[in-house]
Amino acid sequence: MSSIDGKNGKQYWRSLDQLADSPEFRQFTEREFPEGASEMTDPVTRRTFLKLMGASAALAGLTGCRRPVEKIIPYVVQPEEVIPGIPNYYATAMPFGTGAYGLVVENHEGRPTKIEGNPKHPSSLGGSNAFMQAQILGLYDPDRSQRVLHKGVSKKWSDFTAAWRELYPKFVENQGKGLAILSESFASPTMARLKAEFEAMFPQAVWATYEPVTDETLFEGIEIATGQAYQPRYHFDKADVVLSVDADFTLMESENVVNARGFIAGRRLKTEHDPMNRLYMVESMYTATGAVADHRLRLQSSQIGAFVAALAQELQAQGVPVSLDAIPVDGTAHFDKKWLEALAKDLAHAPGKCLIVAGRRQSPAVHAMVFALNTALGNIGQTVDYYPFQDVERPRLSSFTDLLAKIGNQDVNTLVMLGGNPVYDAPADMDMTRALKSLQHSIHLSSHVNETSKLAEWHLPQTHFLEAWGDVRAVDGTLSVVQPMIAPLFGAKSAIEVLSLLITGKDGRGYDLVRATWLPRLGELDFEQHWRKVLHEGVLENSAATPVVPGLNSESIRAYLQDHPIVVKSGMEIVFYASPATFDGRFANNGWLQELPDSMTKLTWDNAALMSATTAKELGVENENWVELSYRGKRLKMPVWVMPGMADKSVAVALGYGREAAGRVGDRVGFNTYRLRTSQALHFDQGLSVTKLPGTYEMACTQDHHGMDTEKLAADQIQKRLPMLIREMTLSDYQHHPDQIKRIKEHDRQIAKSLWKEPSYDEGYQWGMVIDLNACVGCNACTIACQSENNIPVVGKTEVRRGREMHWIRIDRYFTGNPEKPDDAEMVYQPVACHHCENAPCEQVCPFAATMHDKEGLNVMVYNRCVGTRYCLDNCPYKVRRFNFFNYTKATPEIVKMGMNPDVTVRFRGVMEKCTYCTQRINYTRIKVKNEFRNGTRPDQHIHDGEVVSACQQACPTQAITFGNINDPQSQVTQMKAINRDYEMLAELNIKPRTSYLAKVRNPNPELEPVAVPPTTDDDHSGGSHH
Repeated sequence: MSSIDGKNGKQYWRSLDQLADSPEFRQFTEREFPEGASEMTDPVTRRTFLKLMGASAALAGLTGCRRPVEKIIPYVVQPEEVIPGIPNYYATAMPFGTGAYGLVVENHEGRPTKIEGNPKHPSSLGGSNAFMQAQILGLYDPDRSQRVLHKGVSKKWSDFTAAWRELYPKFVENQGKGLAILSESFASPTMARLKAEFEAMFPQAVWATYEPVTDETLFEGIEIATGQAYQPRYHFDKADVVLSVDADFTLMESENVVNARGFIAGRRLKTEHDPMNRLYMVESMYTATGAVADHRLRLQSSQIGAFVAALAQELQAQGVPVSLDAIPVDGTAHFDKKWLEALAKDLAHAPGKCLIVAGRRQSPAVHAMVFALNTALGNIGQTVDYYPFQDVERPRLSSFTDLLAKIGNQDVNTLVMLGGNPVYDAPADMDMTRALKSLQHSIHLSSHVNETSKLAEWHLPQTHFLEAWGDVRAVDGTLSVVQPMIAPLFGAKSAIEVLSLLITGKDGRGYDLVRATWLPRLGELDFEQHWRKVLHEGVLENSAATPVVPGLNSESIRAYLQDHPIVVKSGMEIVFYASPATFDGRFANNGWLQELPDSMTKLTWDNAALMSATTAKELGVENENWVELSYRGKRLKMPVWVMPGMADKSVAVALGYGREAAGRVGDRVGFNTYRLRTSQALHFDQGLSVTKLPGTYEMACTQDHHGMDTEKLAADQIQKRLPMLIREMTLSDYQHHPDQIKRIKEHDRQIAKSLWKEPSYDEGYQWGMVIDLNACVGCNACTIACQSENNIPVVGKTEVRRGREMHWIRIDRYFTGNPEKPDDAEMVYQPVACHHCENAPCEQVCPFAATMHDKEGLNVMVYNRCVGTRYCLDNCPYKVRRFNFFNYTKATPEIVKMGMNPDVTVRFRGVMEKCTYCTQRINYTRIKVKNEFRNGTRPDQHIHDGEVVSACQQACPTQAITFGNINDPQSQVTQMKAINRDYEMLAELNIKPRTSYLAKVRNPNPELEPVAVPPTTDDDHSGGSHH
């Protein structure tokens, strides 16, 4: 078994197959390429590949792009600085639920090609997540709807306008009786204004709101506790102790970008004297946030309410004035009481400097209790603020339920759906299909002809937010204008334009509608000046609301708990969660996201029934076995995936898969778990039955691909170097022995000498990188950012199974702990890309000098020299090189080319590729600096620190990646490399990597975990101590 053996008995492993040293694992890892390279002769494989390329190579054509009709920063005569080949950058925002992410979009001659977070937006702060990064591919998705359809027949917008004008007088006369709107959640001033106008015009009409994944339970819980609903904004950077109650706040909860940034700010250690926060996690699934927790308690979701109730009583025992009596709990929850006591003591000792957050899957009762606990701990106004809703349409399942009842009673005969896909994602006990068939008229605005569109009378193509005017509010109330980067590619219209048509019976332009909303806000005096500034900055200055301090209504919570008691049942539970790839299904046709390895399972192109190793053993199932999930009379056949760290007797299934009308990429990918989800239990419930079925289902999992610890040859040397891959220590260890990493590095590496005189890299720019393992939360934003920046293709599920995914940067995920108890394992993330070794092994074996070094220390590729021997891949100890088994770009149509980065070469079949340290950005900056010096606008030709930012660095929400000139002693990357936690992975091979890591530090509670004694002599150096 490959493992990392520490002196404290801990080991590291990538998967359960590796832990068990299964025959399948050995078979895969004994071959660098599990399948041969002759697939071009297999017509089926080629057809499959071309189909699964999806949005990267689809059968749609568009010969060019159009500049926006309404100029986003207007110019009539092209100024000198607008030069072909020189990108322009525009600020906009991405609406998402009841908030938004601020963006800065890179444009090349009117084509959006890359997305970054807007540093001035409070929900982005310059960072991003995978969903934001992947929106470029979503814009150029050739499966987007391109025409109006009436009962499946192609029509024009004028046909729909005429049809509505026939209905319009009747609804005006009867004040909208029989008319209903079903919308998604929004936080838009213009949308809110139009909704008010719609209700004034049609007071008898119905407006309902539905989305399958929302924060509805959070808002309801706050409303129970205070009498009014608010939106919380957490300040993790101010918290010394954090308790997460089933909240994956760094990856999947609302405001995850800024949450991750704030949380990691409390864990950024430059010296051993810096303070560090402590995170406790209680959850049933193993989430990305749980992976970075200092203490994690795995507990069934249905028992977490009882845990919070017990915590309230324990805090009272610690002297915290919790304004709740003994909370009634029906049943007994089983969890470690010592863990609870230590947690309560830690929270009680940090009043006003701690924080409790609960996830969207938990009930309103849990959220109400969490609010009461934060109040008692003095956290309101300190580590959490609350903002009133402004211009927000809250998600309300009850409004959707009432709408279906009215349709069933024939009180509604005409339904307009503004976005969404309720036929696919509505709860299984709410028959949306039947409701649509019973209507006289149904109109659906959507970006794709999806499951709902196919049943609607009228389908209207909806714009992507990158090609539409709009506006949005952040959680704190900050206003932004959503400005288009390009005119609508397919003649689509936005939700505000369609809603305006419904109200007035006339076509309205989004540009005019938004400006009409903003005119009173900015004032008629100097409106254009203020308008242009908002467009330029991406936010309206000083538009954030003032947070309020809601009063606690303990009686209301008690009354709610009496009517909705906390019930603990024994047995198997099912947990529904939003997918990090597809979310609720809206991103199912995005190939970048479908092929992105899940942070935890490393699965691609599928969802599965996740369960703990203990539960799988009890059921007699293994990875890829078929099982039947039976719940409330409904059945679903799914494959199993064993996930260490899951709560026992808990099965988690991802939403957003099993689509029937997503597009050529998303159709029939995975399994539709909405068929099991009911309105009474949207998030989890007891009563699940799991039955093993015969047969297996092939899944594409990358966890054992490109392993640095799985080579068959030189296995003895690999075992010796394994402890150097991941380095961890506790905060106490670090404080008492701050130089242990440096000492181990100096002692353990008796570096072999080269047989030749090595070149010197002491002059000019020398580029390097540092990755802080303490700051990486495994969110995968860097992977999608790199894919977008460097034109990396999608290869499809079949090719991924063969180990041929093309990502230039991967996030290795290691379990660590006692191999005898894999469900209690901790987890460590490690991003790995090309390390640009000064003494690169790949260069030494290439017979054609296709990979070589430049004078600035970059390991570069000369694609025209590469003949595909793949010797370089065999000799790379980091396994970061990728080979093009196919000519992925041969059939790429024009619409896909519109989204490609023109500064990066598109590779072809038979060529090796890898991370370039974003050499195109380095060269662009070099040319820019040179031109500015020539123009007299710059005093020197020196590239200053921070002017070159790699794509992965710019995308990272936690600033875990630092890049720059290591020859500059004042540069940030040089200062990071001087931190005593810095180490170079596999540097004992004398390869001199330019990328180094900062060792991971955990901050355990001494009452829960004894602190291991770190090595103090040169005879004991297992790679850092472990707690």
